[in-house]
This record gives sequence, structure tokens and C-alpha cells, in this order.
Amino acid sequence: MRDYFKNTRFLLVLFHLALGFLLLNGMFSKLYAPLVVIVGFVSIIKSKNSHEQAAMWSAYLAGSDVLFRMSGGMLSHEMHKYGIALYFITALIVENKRKEVSPVFIFYILLLLIGIAFSDIPYPESVRKAIAFNLSGPISLGIAALYFYKREFTINKLLNVLYCLGLPIISMLSLLYFKTPDIREIVFGGSANFAASGGFGPNQVSTILGVGVFVFTVHFLFKKRYTAFLFFDIVLIVYIFYRNLLTFSRGGLLTAIIAIIFFAVLFIYNKKNRFSSIIKYTGIVFVFGIAVWIYTADATGGMLENRYANKNARGVKKKDLTTGRTKIFDSELEGLFENPIFGMGVGSGKFKRLENTGRVVASHNEMSRLLGEHGMIGVLILLLLIFIPIFNAWPQPAYAKAFLAAFFIFWFLTINHSAMRVSFPGFIYGLSLIRIKLYEKNPVHRK
Repeated sequence: MRDYFKNTRFLLVLFHLALGFLLLNGMFSKLYAPLVVIVGFVSIIKSKNSHEQAAMWSAYLAGSDVLFRMSGGMLSHEMHKYGIALYFITALIVENKRKEVSPVFIFYILLLLIGIAFSDIPYPESVRKAIAFNLSGPISLGIAALYFYKREFTINKLLNVLYCLGLPIISMLSLLYFKTPDIREIVFGGSANFAASGGFGPNQVSTILGVGVFVFTVHFLFKKRYTAFLFFDIVLIVYIFYRNLLTFSRGGLLTAIIAIIFFAVLFIYNKKNRFSSIIKYTGIVFVFGIAVWIYTADATGGMLENRYANKNARGVKKKDLTTGRTKIFDSELEGLFENPIFGMGVGSGKFKRLENTGRVVASHNEMSRLLGEHGMIGVLILLLLIFIPIFNAWPQPAYAKAFLAAFFIFWFLTINHSAMRVSFPGFIYGLSLIRIKLYEKNPVHRK
């Protein structure tokens, strides 16, 4: 049985490497993406979610969101968010073991809907699209939270969910390899690089690649072979780190590094031989990390160092570290001060900025968007979202806190540099609400 799973894992990795090449064909992507949604839906119904199929298929969708956007496979712009919501609602209905649904997150969803009544979308813009763009992510998060809240996962089951999250990221690596020009042909400067990101948004590509770094690192720390072979696991970690550096988008990689640090500290704290573990793991990460950084910096003509030092192509320090995000943040706070109770209304922020600056700029920060478009209701929403995962994680043991802290950090930092444009933040927030135990049928171990 063990050999069967080992071979299956390796074959799935090979399939997803090949999938990246196949997705270069836009028509294939348009067929494969909805097929995944349909197969996942059928799987959940047939199995009655007996082995957390909803969590695993949702993880796959969360990991493949940017992949299908890059390859032109999205039949609907928010297809993955709708698909994840559908999976979780279906699972809650069909599973044999009835789960109590938290009224807090039903209340959270209702709070989000209030802002629709105050939306001010100018003609001829589509009100439906503006609302869907801004609320599909937060509502998808709410449904994920309803599903995951206090649901029990063993370590092995959770690693299986992360395994599913990582598979589409392998396809993204393959797609980037075939889709991007030779690195010697790419002109690198002091800003995020679209060419090195497969022609798609570097911020979103970097975010998902950062998730991949985390997934493969967690498997490595637990001595669980992601590909079934240690050599291939190391190659994956090194290459995904390299591809992430090439995007020149700092948010996704820095988020992953911070999440990994929190995870590793709590993970090592739970081990008996803590000191030797710190030396071993820190040494391995330091050697590989520095080697990849030096290689990438050299390959980009030193521009990588300028980018992370916040300098332009000439080596001159930039005044704005956030590449314009601070101005957007300020405009949304103005919306809060002008409309303190109910805010500007869902989807109105972008058009208010158009009136004031003549430019259509969507929010990059979900926190400021909630404050600007929902007012004091947005403040209440944020308080709920921040404190509930903390209260959930607090009584759990160190090995559980390692996962939950990393998931929460991924959500919090991602929505602060990339809002909720993709489905991943909502999914990973849901995972921050689970209860983790070591083994099946055992109570949660405490320190």
C-alpha cells in the first residue's frame, strides 16, 4: 500500500509537469479548468465528503486559480471562488456527520451584504460585476470559514490537503518554463517583471509561487516526500524559489518567508532536540537560499538587489516603498472619514478614485477596502476575522499553532498586498480555523 501511494504521488507530479506544457494551448485550458470543477463536485457528492474531499478539491482550485488565469482557462473571472463556495456548501449538505455551522460567520456574510445598498456605480458600468469583483472573495472566505471552523484534521490529512494545493503550482512552474523568454532576453529594472511572470500579474504569480515554497518546505520538515523522492523535492523547492525571485514582486515571497519562519519556530519548539534541529534546518535553508539569491542576482545583472533595496534601475532609492499602494490606502481611508457608518458602498472606491485622479485603480489592500467601502461595519468585520483565528489557535498545542499561525499570516499579509483578487486568501483563512490532532481517534494533544 505504501508503494502504491508513493508511485501515485510521483505520477501525479509528472502529470502536472506535463499539464503545464499542455496549458500553453488556450483551448485545452478552457476545457480542463471547468472539467476540474465538475469532477470535484461529483467526487464530493459520490463520496459524501467521507475523506474531506471538499477540502482537497478546494485546495486544488485555490492553487490553480492563477494558473488558469495565465493560460486563459477561466470561463468566468471568479470561477474558482464560486467553485470553492459550491464545494463547501455541497459538502455541508451531503456529509453523513452533521457539523454545527458557526453563526458568527453567517453574521459576517450578512454584514458584507449591507454595503451593497450604498453602492454608487456610475453608468454604464456593470453593478453586478463591480459587486462580484469586490464581494466574491470575502463571501467565499465566509463559506470556507463555515466549513472549516473547529473541524478536526490529523497531521496526515492536513498534509494531504497541502499536497493538493501544491500540484497546480508544479504546473505553473512548467508553464513558466515554457512561456517565458530566455532570461538573457528579459530586461529587468526596478519594478515587478511581467515577462518573467509568464505575461501575467507578477504580484499574483509571486503569491502562488510563495505558497508553493511553503507547501514543499512543510513536507520537507515533516520528512514527508512530496514527489516521493528527496532529490526531486529539493529541486522543486530551489526552482520555485528561483522563479519567485525572477518575478521581481516582493510581496508573495516575503509573505512566504515570514510564514515559514513562524511555522519553523513553532515546529522546532515542539521537538525534543531543539538546538540540533535549529542548527540543521537553519544551515540547510541558509546555504540553498544564499546560493539561489547569488545566482539570480547575477542572472538579472544586479537588478534583483536593487529591487529588494527599493532602488530603480539606476540604483537610485525610490521614495515610495509600496509602488503607489499608499495613495490608494489613503483614498480609502478618506472614504471612511467621509462616510463613517456605512462607507462608500461596495465597489464604489475605484470610481471615487477615477473622479479624483482621472485613473481607474483597483484596491490592493482588502483591509483598507473594507474600511472605505463598509465604514464602521468594515471595522467590525476586520475584528471578527482577526480575533476568531487567534482564539481558535490559542488552546491548541505547539505543532498545531505552527500550521495555524502560518495560515493566518498567509491570509493577513496576502490581503494587504494583493487584496482578494484570487481565491487563495479565502481558502487559507478557512484552514486557520481548524482543530489539529496528531492521529485519528486521538484527542488533541496538549503541551
